Amino acid sequence: MSTRRKFIRNSMVAGAALTAGIPSFATGSAGKWPSVRPAARLRKFRSKAVEETIKEIESFLGADNELAWLFSNCFPNTLDTTVNFSEKEGRPDTFVITGDINAMWLRDSSAQVWPYVPLASRDPQLKDLIAGVVNRQVKCIHIDPYANAFNDGPGQSEWMNDLTDMKPELHERKWEIDSLCYPVRLAHGYWKATGDTSVFDASWSSAMRLIIKTFREQQRKESPGPYKFQRVTGWQTDTVAGAGYGNPVNPVGLIVSIFRPSDDATTWPFLVPSNYFAVSALRKMGEIAADVTRDEVLLADATVLADEVDAALGKYARTIHPEHGEIIPYETDGYYNYNFMDDANVPSLLSMPYLGTIDRSDPLYLRTRKFVLSKSNPYYFSGISGHGVGSPHTGLGRIWPIAIIMKALTASNNHDIITSLRMLKSTHAATGFMHESFMKDDPSKFTRKWFAWANTLFGELVLDTYKRQPELLKEV
Repeated sequence: MSTRRKFIRNSMVAGAALTAGIPSFATGSAGKWPSVRPAARLRKFRSKAVEETIKEIESFLGADNELAWLFSNCFPNTLDTTVNFSEKEGRPDTFVITGDINAMWLRDSSAQVWPYVPLASRDPQLKDLIAGVVNRQVKCIHIDPYANAFNDGPGQSEWMNDLTDMKPELHERKWEIDSLCYPVRLAHGYWKATGDTSVFDASWSSAMRLIIKTFREQQRKESPGPYKFQRVTGWQTDTVAGAGYGNPVNPVGLIVSIFRPSDDATTWPFLVPSNYFAVSALRKMGEIAADVTRDEVLLADATVLADEVDAALGKYARTIHPEHGEIIPYETDGYYNYNFMDDANVPSLLSMPYLGTIDRSDPLYLRTRKFVLSKSNPYYFSGISGHGVGSPHTGLGRIWPIAIIMKALTASNNHDIITSLRMLKSTHAATGFMHESFMKDDPSKFTRKWFAWANTLFGELVLDTYKRQPELLKEV
């Protein structure tokens, strides 16, 4: 049973139950909604720009507004509770845990600090912290590009007996395409926001070559490649079919992802949203190679691979659904078998415009979105508490706040934004924080009380709405 599944099992019965190691959230300022952030002396990192942003939202909505209260708790949660910032070898270094699990996922760490990137240019300390995440991720990729989660240096993992090539620095070794896409997105976004190119040293360029090498190995044109994974477990999706290589694929140019961003095994190994993400990441990598590092070889390699995967997506990653017409499937195998579903974890089909992999007004996306947000998607749930996309990772009937947030961040109308914010406001179970999932008929039954990605992402939604259409927040 995975670390995340263990926490889910422990928290399903009573959402308020805390696992050892979760920080104590003490009340702060007085008012109708007292702060549930950690006491100031217990916070891991303080950003002037983040605190100023919190005050700006509170001033706009009113200090006793519940939405402002949620924002003030959630937006700084990554900084308050999950970051370990230092300097190593004269460069910033930041280790970021997910919250209730004391390990750093390449995906989660990128997503957790992403909403702070626009603030980095006016906060030197925050800028260094994000640069430190980029630098640490480069080190992680060099340790093992197939791993999804890392320890803070050599240590002991409960998964050392997994049937794969484990190393002391690894927490878990599940191959997920998006684990190598998120660090590129973060580095590119950091550069665009700050103009700082110091993170793009020789080690960064070497890591990018390793990403391309790994992607090409997992196109599986000549062999299954060096990666395989099995685990002795009673959870089917925690291990891998086909002697650890997954179900067969037709080598058509797409990239195999043995696991989904949920850390669940794929059914058909070509995970479509992640292949779209790979194309986007490779193009960003090429832009950095062209404009910053002046690396013509890396530019050419990234461009050729992006073009190849993009062409394969156009041919093999769209199909006719009996009710929704031509849509994008969640998974395929290159043999024209398709998995019609979506998962709340990002990248998902719903989240594609958020990641910049498709335009939100593209008719193909709009049809796919309609499918995802309907009963045609077996992991779309609707109940007394709300409606939204869940995940096989947490079982049936559980809605994910991350998916509700993605519905709003990719919306083309105000209704989806307002109703999503209202739903998030009404389902935090009086905790002041977002959770991994909640039961569709009872939000007090939730998983993961301390899940920093969901918290910071909620802050991003509030900020995005405030910048684009601030008056919508007052309708919530």
